[in-house]
Amino acid sequence: MALGGTLDPHVHETPGRLDHREKPDAPLEVQYGPAHAVRIAGGGMLAALLGATEVMVNSLHHQGIARLASGLKAEAHAPDGLIEAVSLPGAKSFLLGVQWHPEWAAARDPVSRAVFAAFRRAMAG
Repeated sequence: MALGGTLDPHVHETPGRLDHREKPDAPLEVQYGPAHAVRIAGGGMLAALLGATEVMVNSLHHQGIARLASGLKAEAHAPDGLIEAVSLPGAKSFLLGVQWHPEWAAARDPVSRAVFAAFRRAMAG
C-alpha cells in the first residue's frame, strides 16, 4: 500500500470483521444502498465537513486497510473497527480517501454532496 501501510485482501475472511461486500444478486439500489454506519473521528476533515459523529454509507469492498500508513489519519471506522476513511493532515492539496462509493447517490445523499463540495472547493482554490 502507498506510504507504507498494509492491505487486508479479504476482509470478510478476517475474524471479527463484517462482510463488506455487496450482494451481487440484489438490485443495484440495494447493492449501493446504505449498508452500515461509520463513526467519524473527532477533529478530522470528515468531522469538519459533515458536522456529524456517525453517518450511513454503502459497502461494496472486499479489501481494507490492515495497518494504516504513517502520516495518514483514520477519519472513520465501520462498526467492526475497519478503517473506512483516511486523510493526510498537512497535505498541500485535498486528500480524502473513503471505502464507500459517494458517487452512487451524489445528488441526493448529504454525505456525498459534502464530500464532493469540499473537493470542488479545493480544486477551485
